[in-house]
Amino acid sequence: MQEIVVGNDTGANTDTDGDSDSDGDSDSDGDVDTDADGDTDTDTDVDTDADTDTGTDTGPNCTLGEYSGYFVIATQSDVATLAGYTSISGYLHIECPSFTDLSELICLTSVGSLEIYDNPALTNLDGLSGITSVGEALEIGYNDVLTNLDGLSGLSGITSVNGYLGILYNAVLPDCEVCELLDQLTSVPISIDLHTNLDDTCTPVPANCPP
Repeated sequence: MQEIVVGNDTGANTDTDGDSDSDGDSDSDGDVDTDADGDTDTDTDVDTDADTDTGTDTGPNCTLGEYSGYFVIATQSDVATLAGYTSISGYLHIECPSFTDLSELICLTSVGSLEIYDNPALTNLDGLSGITSVGEALEIGYNDVLTNLDGLSGLSGITSVNGYLGILYNAVLPDCEVCELLDQLTSVPISIDLHTNLDDTCTPVPANCPP
């Protein structure tokens, strides 16, 4: 029997590699590759790792324990040596012409003695706020631009009965700052030397403010 061809077969059979089969069979057998893993890679690889450093860690890791002996800070770079220590068995002497920043000493909680002398650029003691006790002596003198003692806000006492407290010749340090420090101490040494700081009138007058 004669074969009847339906669909106006033009006999061209133009097969463009499966994209559009004109012989009427409408070949949809995978000719159009919709696999996203092939022709068009839509994987944007967005890194959502939560381990993003936000820069909030700005202080030393306070794990080094006690520094045995005494230490003299004569340059700004010397401070980094003590970063991370929580105490000093001997004295800490700070005397540096260009010294301005005590922040790396924030781990310190106790020192044998604390001497802060002749620092013409030092305006505050903020990096010492962790210190709660001084063993023998606290001496602060000849710091020409030191304006406050707020950095010693954690200090509760000078523990030795034979200790010494001297705050003198700090040209712009108000007397009221000295008096307020005395008020916060729960233990005060017998020997106290407070003079030649900036005269001012405290209101109200701290209880331990000398005449």
